This record gives sequence, C-alpha cells and structure tokens, in this order.
Amino acid sequence: MPMLSTHSLKPVAPHMPPGTSEFLGCQRRHTLPASEFRCLTPEDAVSVFEIEREAFISVSGTCPLYLDEIRHFLTLCPELSLGWFEQGRLVAFIIGSLWDKERLTQESLTLHRPGGRTAHLHVLAVHRTFRQQGKGSVLLWRYLHHLGSQPSVRRAVLMCEDPLVPFYEKFGFQVVGPCAVTVGSLTFTELQCSLRCHAFLRRNSGC
Repeated sequence: MPMLSTHSLKPVAPHMPPGTSEFLGCQRRHTLPASEFRCLTPEDAVSVFEIEREAFISVSGTCPLYLDEIRHFLTLCPELSLGWFEQGRLVAFIIGSLWDKERLTQESLTLHRPGGRTAHLHVLAVHRTFRQQGKGSVLLWRYLHHLGSQPSVRRAVLMCEDPLVPFYEKFGFQVVGPCAVTVGSLTFTELQCSLRCHAFLRRNSGC
C-alpha cells in the first residue's frame, strides 16, 4: 500500500550542487543531455517501479505505488510528476496527484481529484547508485518550484515516518499532525507546505 519515504536519502539543506546551473534549461545538440528534468510519462513507468521496488520493498516489504498505480497517475496527471535523467537514464523521481480535502485519507493513496488545489506527493525515490549525493534535495526543490508555476495548485502535502520530518521541514513543510493513513503497523506524520513562496521565487528567478 502506498506511503511516502526517502529512507535512503541523507537529510541535507536544500541547495543546488556544483554544476547544476550548467544544465538548467539546457540540452546538448545531437546527444542525450548530461542531465535533464522533465515530467514523467506512462512509458517511464517500468523504470520508475524498478527504482521504487529496490528502495522500498527491501526495507518495508511494500511500495508506495505499484506498477499499475504508477501508470494510473502518469496517465491522469503527468504534470504532477518530475523525473531526473542523466544521459537518458532515470536516476530520481517524484510522483504526485491532486487531492481535494484538508487531510489525507486512505482514498488519497489511489485517487486523483482534478478539481483539487492540493498536490499530494506520493513518493520520492533515488536510484541506489545515486544516493547520498543530495539528489533528493535538489529534485524536491525543483518539484516544489514546478508546482508553484501551476496557478491552480495552492499547497503540497505528504506523509512520512517520523525520522524524515526534519528533512521535509527544511523545504518549508510544516507538521499537521498524525496521519489518518496507516500501512500495516506503520504510522505516519502528515506535513503540508504552502506553494505561494515557491511561486514567487519561480516568477522572479527567470526560470
């Protein structure tokens, strides 16, 4: 059953690593870009699931999203996803959907509500060979700015295990309280983040 975790990411302050500015908005001609951020498509679903399966099943025995669910969200709301590719290879990703209630419920794990103003972040995962490099921080920073460019999305919400709360707080997320969703014996904390500041930064960054 779905959950959100980044157990393999080392919590670090959000910053752009050396060299990141070199590939923002740029691509090499006639070759695959060294690094590229783009929304995911259903064709990326298998690559997404391979990373997710290795990252989560070995630890908790379950995945936030299984293959059919990944295809489901990437078909309905690809604009709420973001993948990081290096030389055409997916190395990290986030998948989200829209939600239309104040708090997360069991239904929010599998539904996309097109009229919702809240982006529910289902999963953030990094390929095992690219962990401990700050990629999760860079991707989440870019994702929140990506959401901030969408006028209909007002806030982002997620659920995570308690040890990960400080990681998300560094990006402006605030604890709402215990999440109503449980997965087996696992319990989660629910966090939310206003996207107003990210939209402002986006408009004034020239991106």
